[in-house]
Amino acid sequence: MITLSKIGRFRRAQSRECGFSLLEVLIATVVLTVGLVGVLSVFSVAIATTQTSQQNLIAKQLANNAMESIFTARNSNQVQWDELQNVGAMTTPDGIFVTGFQPINRPGADGIYGTADDATDMPEVLNLAGPDGLMGTTDDQTISLAGYQRQIEIDPVAGTDTLRTITITIQYTPRPQFSFKKSYVLQGYISQYR
Repeated sequence: MITLSKIGRFRRAQSRECGFSLLEVLIATVVLTVGLVGVLSVFSVAIATTQTSQQNLIAKQLANNAMESIFTARNSNQVQWDELQNVGAMTTPDGIFVTGFQPINRPGADGIYGTADDATDMPEVLNLAGPDGLMGTTDDQTISLAGYQRQIEIDPVAGTDTLRTITITIQYTPRPQFSFKKSYVLQGYISQYR
């Protein structure tokens, strides 16, 4: 038998389970919005990192190319030991490497990056395979290296005349809308002996 008191309790229980209040929906919306903004910021950082990773790789390769050309010049006896220094090193003969940051140009007649004859040659460009993955086809991409600069510093090591440090710094602006510059530094030693 159903009594009036049981019907009243049933209706009260039913009214408490009717749905969400406006306050609960509002709080859930705010929590969801904060979470989505966090996810979107992670995506923007990932996209920016992806865009600058190619420039980082280019800077690393430019520094490696310069270092290899210095070692090749020494190994092939293309230049004398005293010439493997910066211009103005006060030696006879004088050093051949230009001081300060220089634009990235193709190596001049001597085939060595960072020397005075580079300034007369054309700016260096980077050729990449296009979407088909093959070099030498019509869809190849050419990237200008006009936004990059290179500095080669060659310093003697104290206490010896047969060992020098080489510091190659590549400087570039990661994205045109940024005003700061990033640098990649490669450092090594070169000996008079092969």
